[in-house]
Amino acid sequence: MPDTSPPPHQLGHRERLRDRALKTLDAVADYELLELFLFRTFPRGDIKPVAKALLGRFGSLGAVATASVEDLRGVAGIGEQAALDLRLLGEATLRIGRETIRKRTVIGSWSALLAYVKVALANEPREQFRVLFLDKKNQLILDEIQNRGTVDHAPVYAREVMRRALELSASSVILVHNHPSGDPTPSGADIDMTRQIVDAGRALRISVHDHLIVGREGVASFKALGLFR
Repeated sequence: MPDTSPPPHQLGHRERLRDRALKTLDAVADYELLELFLFRTFPRGDIKPVAKALLGRFGSLGAVATASVEDLRGVAGIGEQAALDLRLLGEATLRIGRETIRKRTVIGSWSALLAYVKVALANEPREQFRVLFLDKKNQLILDEIQNRGTVDHAPVYAREVMRRALELSASSVILVHNHPSGDPTPSGADIDMTRQIVDAGRALRISVHDHLIVGREGVASFKALGLFR
């Protein structure tokens, strides 16, 4: 009968990792954090290779948490349940960030907003265009995806953005989209499209506070770059 007992280095590994996490999570590496999370999905076995494979495939903890179920299942050892659990982690992180900006004036909590849009979009493999609709107090009414596109294009129309703003009785908006290439530098098309939305809003007395472009290398602000006329 074959010996199915774990190798010596695995004996007590889960307990040691849990004990270390209970003392201080700061000392836990990203792959170990994934291990701890996946212990609930895999009650037995060595999860370290799976955790390291996830980070190797996606590049970062944030990218793992925001990857699609289909892409997650492409990693050896990750089945449907594990992929769903990881997606739940990403969704919970996103909703926590949304709560943070929803409860405060968005303009007055800019660092929280930047953190939120980075979680939402920095690791998206395709362009996604979102609009944050704000009330008269600059509090968030709704964060809505206007369009999902390709790896380098997500078409959006000024009339559709403003039509939705009127439906929601929004006084202002913040435009947000991502560059899957990682470089958040605005393109000529980004600038033209933004000006069209600003002009359409001006006619309806709906302000465009900013347009944020999110990439793995950071977040570019049209206002900070002086691109609003």
